[in-house]
Amino acid sequence: MAAPTGTSDAPFGRMLTAMVTPFTDDGEVDYEGARSLATYLVDEQRNDGLVVSGTTGESPTTSDEEKERVLRAVVEAVGDRATIVAGAGSNDTRHSAELARAAERAGAHGLLVVTPYYSKPPQEGLYRHFTAVADATGLPVMLYDIPGRSGVPIQSDTLVRLAGHERIVAVKDAKADLFAGSQVMAATDLVFYSGDDTLNLPWLSVGAAGCVSVVGHVVGAEIAAMMELYRAGDVAGALAVHRRLLPVVSGIMTQAGGAIMAKAALTLMGRSAGPARSPLTEATEQQIARLREDLIAGGVKPSDGVVP
Repeated sequence: MAAPTGTSDAPFGRMLTAMVTPFTDDGEVDYEGARSLATYLVDEQRNDGLVVSGTTGESPTTSDEEKERVLRAVVEAVGDRATIVAGAGSNDTRHSAELARAAERAGAHGLLVVTPYYSKPPQEGLYRHFTAVADATGLPVMLYDIPGRSGVPIQSDTLVRLAGHERIVAVKDAKADLFAGSQVMAATDLVFYSGDDTLNLPWLSVGAAGCVSVVGHVVGAEIAAMMELYRAGDVAGALAVHRRLLPVVSGIMTQAGGAIMAKAALTLMGRSAGPARSPLTEATEQQIARLREDLIAGGVKPSDGVVP
């Protein structure tokens, strides 16, 4: 299936949210909730792409069957008007390849493949891992470079090597090294996406195509507008949006982790995605109170309209 929003310079679209996986109160995956959330993100939050079963989607605690079913639900809901990227990474190369093939069967338009975590493989191991997953399907691949979680960065020379694979086309960067990313972009055709909401605008300034966001659950439309302003040459306008959203980014990304606080933010907006699965926990009352303040400070009005 062709990606409906991909272009040569932005193969997965530009505004992507790493979607949470909704659960019911008893901890089961809420597939109808996933359809509803995906529709809201595309139709109201201006996402032209979604990442399903990434870390924010609690992929470590969902089964392979659950991953495939939620992916199918999202593809059915919005796959005709948004690029659907399936998380297919793990620290087991064979398992990652199996996840990739399952995602292709389920109708995904692309794959997000994270650096194998905990094992700390050498760079040659990373090269072989990513190449094997890319060889497993005909889907384009976005590498996910997040050494803070995986323990190992994808070094620049490894990225240059991987760029030679015809299906490895992009990098979601959560390494926060804009200079290294600039060097890789200058040396290859790899397309970079900001994987850190604190750096969405700075990444645009060095050539990133877009972002894979967590705060996009509640301010995706504003981030999309910021990117449009920047691309149109209105840097001052983009900067104004960036600064207005700082409290929202702080409230969601600096307290208890993306999945926990994104679900808390959705609940405050009247769009509950249910609880998180253990070992994640619910946001505390104190965290929710601060989040409410931060949302309001960033121009986002909670559904009940109550200002603390």
